[in-house]
Amino acid sequence: MDIDVLGPLAVRIDGVSVTPTAAKPRKVLAMLAVHADEVVPAPSLFEELWGDAPPRTATTTVQTYVLHLRNLITTALRGNADREYADAKQVLATRPGGYVLNTGGGTVDVREFDRLAAAGHRARELGDYEDAARSFTEALSTWRGKALVDVQVGALLEVEVHRLEEARLNVLDRRIDADLRLGRHHQLLGELSALVSRHRTHEGLYAHLMLAMYRSGRRGEAVEVYRKLRACLAHDLGLEPSPTLRRLHRSMLDADPRLHEYVTVEPPVGAAV
Repeated sequence: MDIDVLGPLAVRIDGVSVTPTAAKPRKVLAMLAVHADEVVPAPSLFEELWGDAPPRTATTTVQTYVLHLRNLITTALRGNADREYADAKQVLATRPGGYVLNTGGGTVDVREFDRLAAAGHRARELGDYEDAARSFTEALSTWRGKALVDVQVGALLEVEVHRLEEARLNVLDRRIDADLRLGRHHQLLGELSALVSRHRTHEGLYAHLMLAMYRSGRRGEAVEVYRKLRACLAHDLGLEPSPTLRRLHRSMLDADPRLHEYVTVEPPVGAAV
């Protein structure tokens, strides 16, 4: 079984899709896919589907959705004579208090993202920024859009989507950090300009853009980026830039020669995205 949640939801067995089109069975599958190989308690499914007001028929209705998913799985299994599982109940198994989607060692894009991101963090800690940038880039390539973009998420899946998007943004920040350390400031300008437009108050991305502009000989524009961030923070959140950002701004005003070397810029990552 192959599972993709970093973008549109896709669950396949030997290349055959078992992803339903109906909204609520799709939501049940998304919950099971996000927690693949782990038991998802039935009350969690109730909360995701109906919030804090599940109907009296919640248990029966979820069982109906599970049956629908198993029918799709059965169809996929019929085309594989060498299948690992004997029937759909082994793939989508009932457990005390809930259900589990067994991947059977298949690929899960979240796990691949986590593996590559961890490799990037290890390389970064060792000072191997070339390998770090490469691993972070490969991790980001596992994404195909916003997580579960085609699922009508409820309260629990919304938390999972936010967690995944935060992890993505953190890896992106670290990949840009590694590229800057490798002197790739010219190549980053377009990407960073687009990113700060989407993330109006993300101090880490603004700091990277300021440094890339400064090192590209665009000192005045780098200072203007700081002014834009300050205005956004004041308007949206009633905040001032962090001390780290203020120090970076002051260094640029003073034309500190150390800015042409790599300066570590570590404001609160993800601050008010």
